[in-house]
Order: sequence, then structure tokens, then C-alpha cells
Amino acid sequence: MRFLTRSLVGLVLLSLTLGLLGLGGLILSDAITARNADAPASSTARERVYAASVMTLEPEVVTPVLTVFGEIRSRRTLELRASSAGVITALHPSFEEGGRVAAGEVLAQIDPADAETALQKARNDLAEARATLADAERSLVLATDDVAAAQAQLDLQRRALARQRDLLARGVGTEANVEGAELAEAAALQSLLSRRTALAAVEARIDQARTQIARREIEVAEAARDLEDTTLTAAFDGTLSGTAAVIGGRVAANEKLADLIDPTALEVAFRTSATQYLRLLDDSGRLRDTEVEVTLEVLGEAIRATAQLNRAAARVGEGQTGRLLFARLDDAPAFRPGDFVTVTAPEPPVEDAVVLPATAVAPDGSVLLLGAEDRLEVGRVEILRRQGDEMIVRVGGHAGREVVTERAPVLGAGIKVRPIRATPEGAVTAASTEMLTLDPDRRARLIAFVEGNDRMPAEAKARLVAQLAEDQVPAAVVARLESRMGS
Repeated sequence: MRFLTRSLVGLVLLSLTLGLLGLGGLILSDAITARNADAPASSTARERVYAASVMTLEPEVVTPVLTVFGEIRSRRTLELRASSAGVITALHPSFEEGGRVAAGEVLAQIDPADAETALQKARNDLAEARATLADAERSLVLATDDVAAAQAQLDLQRRALARQRDLLARGVGTEANVEGAELAEAAALQSLLSRRTALAAVEARIDQARTQIARREIEVAEAARDLEDTTLTAAFDGTLSGTAAVIGGRVAANEKLADLIDPTALEVAFRTSATQYLRLLDDSGRLRDTEVEVTLEVLGEAIRATAQLNRAAARVGEGQTGRLLFARLDDAPAFRPGDFVTVTAPEPPVEDAVVLPATAVAPDGSVLLLGAEDRLEVGRVEILRRQGDEMIVRVGGHAGREVVTERAPVLGAGIKVRPIRATPEGAVTAASTEMLTLDPDRRARLIAFVEGNDRMPAEAKARLVAQLAEDQVPAAVVARLESRMGS
């Protein structure tokens, strides 16, 4: 019985071995046949189709917008300097950084003691000169009387001489009497000349006294100005900046104490290229009366104001290029001199143009157009403007066709694509606006950060706090604030 069982097991194992050997031989035979075949079997290849965003070229009148960066400046700035040296004895209560003052208010007072003494001395010298003039005028009266008396004496002696000569002619007089009369006349004439010399001397004294009075009056005026210069007043309503004065401090002549800035007289200065400057000129070569928009970004909030383009710099600065333009701000209480802002100015409209993304146009002006059976074709457009991430082009004969908005290395002429057309603008805008509901702790941290920011204008701070207090807050605003908080 045991022999029979072992015989059956051996027979089964032998059968399995022979079956496996046969299967192996069959597989080896098929492999050799496939390798030695004249033409291998080929599978059918399918064309790959790429997805591509497209838009329709619809020509229209496009107004290009010039976007540059600028700086806010004050059109009326006054340097406050000490006109005289001395010790500061008084300061305006608002004499500090950012202090507001009104026109005519006293900002600083330098010790006027020395100036008052100099003025009093000058007035005393003037009074002395006037007294000298008065004395000379009295002497003039006396000298004039002396001349008149000497003239009368001379006239009398001349009549006496004439009488003696008449007597001598009639034989009654003598030569001695005539000679005596002539000597008396000569003495009277000499006396008259002496009196006239004295009169001339008195008149010279009067002229000198008047000249001295004029000099003393000039000295009094100078002393009065020196006294007035010890008081520093505000020339116009404005805000103080860069204050550097304390009560009791000694200042030198012409030392700068502060800057007075008029916050209501602001302008924005921005630099453009020579080509951009030409687009802002009219047919006569003058700047067009263009209204520009000035934007200041503050923690996600945009503060905007309008300005009027009014002039260009007379020369190009050393080491600079382009043109420096200025625009006068109309009403911008939130702006301050030194703010770095964005300036947008409209250029003359361009007809028969289309605005395309910069990714749709190659540097040489070539674009990918959607052709028959959704295959791409290469076309060319005329590049008119480059502004930001967009290009303004003139499509010419390609009007009405669809163009690929985002070129990729795998896309080219003859490639078949699956076009993806843009959704309505309103849907995109609605979907892209995300709102958040803040918990009380997170809301309190954000509000405390905004209120503690000293560099943010009060108007923008109040607007942000009101926005954070609402039930739904824009996610972009929360992200910007938390990035600045370091959270």
C-alpha cells in the first residue's frame, strides 16, 4: 500500500514537471519569434491637445494711463533762522515738531536787552545831532545880523568918503580928510568880509549837522531792525518741522531754528521718460491741462487725491534722465511732504487698439491666433504702449479673431489646443472677494495694532478701525495687517 502511494506521488510530480517544461518552451519560442519578426506591431498614437486661455480681439478706443512714482512737496516752505545772536527767552507753545501756528504769531524771542540798549544809544546820538543843528541855526541868525551890520557900516563909510571928496573938489576939504575916509571905508569892508566868513562857517556847521542827523537816523533805523529781529514771527499759517531750539539756549546769527511748511499748498513731483513727456504735450508743445490721480498706499488702504499738471522743470538734473514734472494738489489733507506716492496720468486716446496681457505678446510683436480646427497660427500686431502687466496693441487685420493670452514653450504654430474662454467679469470679481469672520481676540489685536500705529494718518486709521469692527472683514486687509504684526 505504501509502495502504491509513493508511485502515485512520483507520477504526479513528473507530470507537473513535464507541464512546466512545456510552458517554458512555448514562452521561449514566442519570444524568439517576436524578436525575429520583420516588422514589429505598431500601436496607434494619439495627438496631444493643450489647454490655452484665449480672448477675442475687439478693437476699440483705448486711453493709455501713464503710471509713475512721485514725491509730495510743499509749494510754500520757509526756513526760520535767527537774524541775531543771543539767548532764547521765550518760545511759542506749539514750537515743536508738527505744531500748527498762525500768521503773525511770535514763534521765538531772543533776549532783546543788547538791541534795546543799542537803539537807545542811537536815539540819544540822534537827539544830540539835532541839538547841534539847532545851535548852528541860532548861530546862523546871529552871523546874518553881523553881516547886515557890517554892510550898513560899509555903506556909511562910503557915503562919508563921497562927501569928503566932494568937499575937496570945491576947495573946502583937505587931502588928509579924504585919506581918513578911505581908510575907514577899507576897515569897514574888511569887517564885512570877516562877518561873511563867519556866516559861511555857520552855514557849513548847519550842513554838517544835517548830515550827522541823517547818519544818526540810519543808525536808529538799523538798531530798530536789530531789535525787531530778536522776535521771530510766522509769515503764514503752517506747520513746524525740524524744530531745534529750547528756552535758555544760545543761538548764533543765521542759525536755523525750524522749517515752516504750509500743508495746504502741496504738489507732487514725478519723473517721466522723454517719450512719456512728449505724449503729455499738446500741438503747441506745451503741457496739456491734464488732471492726474495721486495714490498713497497705507496698510492696504489707498488714499487718493487729484492734482493738476501745471509745469515741468527747466533743466535735467545732473546724473538724471527724463523730465521732472509737477502737479498741484487740489485738496489733500491726508498727504504730507515727503510721502512716496503713485501718480497716474491719462494719455491721448488711441483708436483701433486692444489691451492684451503682456504674456500674450512676444517682444517682436508676434501672437498666437486660434485658427481652424482649434490649431494655432502665428500673427503679428503693432505694440503701441507697455503699461504694467498689459500691452496696448493695434491688431490690424486680425480683428475679431481669438488670441492666446498666456504663451507657453509647448505652444506654437500648428499645435491643437482646447480653448478656455474668460468668464464674465462680474463673476470673477465676486468670486475673488473673500470675507472673514473674526473672533473677539483676533479683532481686538488688529484694532490695537492699527490704533498704535503713529505713522498712519488719522483718516485712514479711523477707516480701518471701522472696517475691522464690522462682522465681515476682507481677508486681504486682515492678511496685510497680520503680516506687519509679525503673526
